Amino acid sequence: MYDDASYYTFIPSAAPQEEKQATPKHKRRQSLLKQPNEDAQANDRSLESIGESATEAKSDGGPPKATLSRRAQSYTDFHHAARNILAKDSAVEKRKGPKGHDAIANDLEFAEWYDSLERDLLDASHEEYTDYQKQLDLTSEHLDSLLSDTSSTLDLLSSLSDSFKAVEAQTTTFQRQCEGLIQEQKRLTQLADGINHNLKYYGFLEPVTRRLNAPGASSFVRSEEFSSMLARLDECLEYMAAHVCTAPKWLPEKADTLNQPKHREASTYRSRYRLLMTRGLTLIRVNFVAGLREISSDVTRRIADRQLNETTMSALLYAKFRVGASELKEVAQEIRKRAVRAPGAEPGAESEYQSLMNELYTSYSATRGKLVIPLIRKKIGDIAVAPSTSKELVPFARNSISYIREMCSEENELWREWFEGRDGLYDFLESVCEPLYDHLRPRIIHENEILKLCELCTLLQTRYMHDQEDDEPMDANELDFSVLIQPALEDAQTRLVFRTQAILRDEIERYKPKPDVLDYPANNRKVSLSGTKGQRPAMSGRKGSMAEPTTPMPKTPMIVEEGDSPNGQWGFDTQAALQGWYPTLRKAIWLLSRIYRLVNSTVFDDLAHQIVHQTTLSLAHASTLISRSASPADGHLFLIKHLLFLKQQIVAFDIEYVTPDISFDFSGLSNTFHELRERGGFFDPRNLWRGLSGGSLGSLVPKVVENMLDAKVELDGRLRRVIGEFTGAFAERILDPISADKAAKKNFDPIKAVEQVKGVAEKEVRVLRKKLEEYIDDGRTRETLVGAVQDLVVQGYETFFEHQMQENGTDGSGRRGKSKKGKGREDEVWDVDMFEEWAGDVFEVRRLLGREDGSDGGSAVGSF
Repeated sequence: MYDDASYYTFIPSAAPQEEKQATPKHKRRQSLLKQPNEDAQANDRSLESIGESATEAKSDGGPPKATLSRRAQSYTDFHHAARNILAKDSAVEKRKGPKGHDAIANDLEFAEWYDSLERDLLDASHEEYTDYQKQLDLTSEHLDSLLSDTSSTLDLLSSLSDSFKAVEAQTTTFQRQCEGLIQEQKRLTQLADGINHNLKYYGFLEPVTRRLNAPGASSFVRSEEFSSMLARLDECLEYMAAHVCTAPKWLPEKADTLNQPKHREASTYRSRYRLLMTRGLTLIRVNFVAGLREISSDVTRRIADRQLNETTMSALLYAKFRVGASELKEVAQEIRKRAVRAPGAEPGAESEYQSLMNELYTSYSATRGKLVIPLIRKKIGDIAVAPSTSKELVPFARNSISYIREMCSEENELWREWFEGRDGLYDFLESVCEPLYDHLRPRIIHENEILKLCELCTLLQTRYMHDQEDDEPMDANELDFSVLIQPALEDAQTRLVFRTQAILRDEIERYKPKPDVLDYPANNRKVSLSGTKGQRPAMSGRKGSMAEPTTPMPKTPMIVEEGDSPNGQWGFDTQAALQGWYPTLRKAIWLLSRIYRLVNSTVFDDLAHQIVHQTTLSLAHASTLISRSASPADGHLFLIKHLLFLKQQIVAFDIEYVTPDISFDFSGLSNTFHELRERGGFFDPRNLWRGLSGGSLGSLVPKVVENMLDAKVELDGRLRRVIGEFTGAFAERILDPISADKAAKKNFDPIKAVEQVKGVAEKEVRVLRKKLEEYIDDGRTRETLVGAVQDLVVQGYETFFEHQMQENGTDGSGRRGKSKKGKGREDEVWDVDMFEEWAGDVFEVRRLLGREDGSDGGSAVGSF
């Protein structure tokens, strides 16, 4: 028994206590139950009995004392249970007590004692662990209870969450139901309001019908209540038009209108409301006409009762009408606001109630016309028989138009007090102007003097017509008198154009010149004697400087203005510069200067082209007659001189290009068919083919006929042609000895022919300059024509020289020998350069042109 190792294990060692304390021991980590807290002392007192029972085990060096874990304050129930159990165990141990050695009697008891002691020691050494295990068991049981409580709590919370979700779902459902009820309430409210709104437009029919059809309905036309009632009718009509099943054509298509719901009875109510609107506006018309008739009757009665002077008459005619004008104007404005044409209406269509407004205009115009027009007619008659205006057109027109303008201005001011806008105003003022037209138009038609017609047109255009180029707009309240006087101006312009055409026909187109008119160049000498040229010594054209022209060609066009001193039937200015002009040219320039800016630009262009065309033909005819009576050179120079005058003068009139009047001439077609039928070959294809190709049978294709070319183009073409004929005639006479016909002869001597050319040239140049001085007064123009003849002579000689060189076997480009003085050899033909140098000395064009210092006139024929 004593050999057992366990015995020695639990027997305390005999070593001193100090050694035991010095021996290091394993110290366990302090349990959580030993951690200090505010209940540590109470726990120590409760566990004293457990400590006492374990004292012996400590002294024997047993296992460390079990420590109680620190617990949380929330474990109160577990603490009390542990104290009760430990106290109970300590009392049992005290009651037992150890057996003393005296009680052991034999070995068996000793063995029993020893076994019990060993068990007690073993139990004592395991007591702390047992206690700790018990604590752990209690803790586990407590934790299990906590887990079960937590699970039950979670179950409870889960059930609560499910309950909350059910409540939330029910609440959401309830909220949705409430919102649906609110929407339904709003819908029903809107439906009730819509029904009330619709019934408002339908329910207005009966009271307004009774009001407008009641006896004496026109008595409240001028009240504000009547205007409000018409405004309500406008609203009802607009509403019915928007909800009618078929929208009317006069209603503008709008998006909000097309989306409106349709009502079955809307069209019926709309028709009835339109009848009521027509009834209301008709009451306005009746009331307006009655008020106007009342004022007119009062004025007429006062005029008939006593004799009134002009001042009193004017005050009565205008002051009386201004008294009630404002009130009636407001009433008439109700019709005007509704007499507006719909945006989608066709052009020229009137609005539905425009006829009622026109009746107001007509009633007012008729009423005022009965009062004013007789007075105007009497006044115009007095002006027509006055001594200063009875026989003169322009003074009568000036006085009568001024009076009419004053009356129209006063009527315009009175009209603006009765009506808004200008609708119907000018129709009324045209009736006011009728007495003027009755006197003025016959005088214009019977007026034959073109000067008076021109003066009348000038008076009307400058004093009474509105300037189209004026950028400032007219005042809206200002009277545009040009609209009223336009018929008089058109009558004057028509008569002016007619008289211009008559003068063109009689004085230009049918002009028959007398022999003294065609006595050229004698007429030029008459002009020279009456001019400044006769007061100066004659200068030679070869060696002297060019003399100043007696009747110089004007560098700027000359227009006969209104202030020109009249002479003869047409009042043409016979100044010195125009004395040498042919009568038709003088008449043409005078006509153009008179009608310029007095007629329409298109009409003036047409007349100007006719005048220029006929004048050109007249001058060409006169040139032909002069060529027969005098010489071709005289005829050419006459035509050149007058065409240059005409060309320079028409520049000032801004004549625009006029497209020629093109037509088709079918006369050849009918003649061809008649000829084919007479010959019997109507159905012969060959004859038809010859007709299409323009054969002897005529033509089956109509001809294009231009009735009149552009006058400027015609003038330039004829001037170019006559200059060519004039210069070509002189050049042909100079080059006649070396002409192609004579050069082709066998016995032709080129050297002798050239000598003849030089002799003829010197002679013809003198003749040429003499003729030019007789007709052309401008020195540069004369030298330009001489230079043109020189150029033609040089060109003709160059052709002759090339022909001679080809016959002699040279190319004509080689230069012949010449002397140091520039003279050619006498035994051979001059080359072109030599002849050109000689021609320059003979014609003397360059030297004379070089003496024109600072001249800016420029030759008028330079481009030809």
